[in-house]
Amino acid sequence: MTETNITVSERAARRIGEILKSEGNGAMLRISVEGGGCSGFQYKFDIERAKADDDLVIARDSAVVLVDPASVPFLSGSEVDFVDDLIGASFRVVNPNATASCGCGTSFSI
Repeated sequence: MTETNITVSERAARRIGEILKSEGNGAMLRISVEGGGCSGFQYKFDIERAKADDDLVIARDSAVVLVDPASVPFLSGSEVDFVDDLIGASFRVVNPNATASCGCGTSFSI
């Protein structure tokens, strides 16, 4: 698969690594984009144990993130971050392709 510029922040890598460690050997985090949500598209986060041949693999420290080829164009230029603030702890995708997003930050439009 061609190079892309999807990145994982240090905070997100640390949290993903903690989650994957608790899931056991071979666990990876899959991030995908699906139709739906209040803004048209939504991010989906799943634990995976198998990688497809055409998956984009992003590795940072102990974090391994998979992105399917259909989701890559929607995430191009994005950074996956982890925030822990007054409204809760969550992964956030800082996506320059999104022209609008919902209040919870899990759905967007382009």
